[in-house]
Amino acid sequence: MVLYAPGRTTSYPDEKVESGFRFHFLGGGEEVGNVGLVLEDATGTRMLLDYGLAPSKPPRYPAEAPRVMDAVITHAHIDHLGMAPWLNASHRTELHATPFTVAASRVMWRDCYKVSSIEGYPLAWDKRDLEESLRAWREHGFHQVQQTGEWDWSLLPAGHIPGAAMLDLSTPEHDVLITGDFDTRPSRLVPGAAPKKADILFMEGTYGGRNHPDRIEEEQRLLRRVESVVEGGGTVLIPSFAMGRGQDVLMILQDSDLDLDIHYDGMGKILTRLMLDHPEGLKDPEGLERAFGAARKVSSKSDRKKALEADVIVSTSGMLEGGPSIWYLNRLRHDSRNSVFLTGYQAEGTGGRRLLDQGRLPIFGSMTPIELPIDRFDLSTHAGHDELITFAEETQAEHVILYHTDHDSARPPLAADLRERGFEVHCPMNRETYTIQ
Repeated sequence: MVLYAPGRTTSYPDEKVESGFRFHFLGGGEEVGNVGLVLEDATGTRMLLDYGLAPSKPPRYPAEAPRVMDAVITHAHIDHLGMAPWLNASHRTELHATPFTVAASRVMWRDCYKVSSIEGYPLAWDKRDLEESLRAWREHGFHQVQQTGEWDWSLLPAGHIPGAAMLDLSTPEHDVLITGDFDTRPSRLVPGAAPKKADILFMEGTYGGRNHPDRIEEEQRLLRRVESVVEGGGTVLIPSFAMGRGQDVLMILQDSDLDLDIHYDGMGKILTRLMLDHPEGLKDPEGLERAFGAARKVSSKSDRKKALEADVIVSTSGMLEGGPSIWYLNRLRHDSRNSVFLTGYQAEGTGGRRLLDQGRLPIFGSMTPIELPIDRFDLSTHAGHDELITFAEETQAEHVILYHTDHDSARPPLAADLRERGFEVHCPMNRETYTIQ
């Protein structure tokens, strides 16, 4: 069980900050996801950035947050906001985010609660905490300057997904930029992030040591593979994340030279409507509306059966962890003309990772072999290694703190490259306290 005793079991130190800028990762320091970052300086101003859980098997949870009155949530992925209801329930913390992140939080929290109930993993909050936390939100548009204690701060576009924000923070001694999950490359949905000058940069490094293929070429490879499967009489199943990836895929397919029968299933339908209700952060709202309108929305059992005859099915879950994707895969697996296209990261222990590594995955409790063609496409909306290096250089930061990055694989090459370029690089570990003077 995850049992937090508010104020008594946190890893954050009790001592006041005498000087400098102190930071402490409750989670997400030497790992991808599970983010929680406490910030504080000698003025006594304290803030939390994100408080999520990693939806791995089993889930990973951050350490207990100390008493904090303000938390900035960078975006609406569960590994960044999944534990936020506990903050409000325990500390009456005010939650700050962009309007779309606020709107999407209800959907994401309810889904998190549902999945935890089905899979039997513990949560530190309940339905009452969820509903009460919806009243704890404070919405902020991009570039609107706010004040917390002695700090001024604002949210800047981070790319990645709609509503995603970087935190631009000014203290009496430092200019701090925290990227959250970000990408400087534009996607179909959102424009890329732009750097801003800072002396301390907290930068996510999910893709440290790795570069992405050319986005346009990768999209064309996806389309040509779809065309090949459809011409052969098959159906393509594209398991997609409900937040961001599914919408990207719909727009790629809609803007192609192919005339496709596309069916769209899962929680992404709700989130797409929310995106269209908040067009201010989208790169091409009309394009998303066209793509969403052209796809057949699956809303019943009979719709789902009809979708088995489609050219393409776009559906959650993106890591093949339950959801409609599993239902479709169980029926499509018997016809070798069909294919499965994975377009996102497959976390350790998930169905998607097992499918890639073992050629089989759990379907309704039974380990089931999948004898279909499986292909992977890199449509990531995280900055790759070269984009990370360029971004850091353009901020002109003296200190770079690498987080949201694998300690063994992604962090070492990224840290080494940055050090060669003259940066003072910090590689924090979870539940350890650090201070920059």
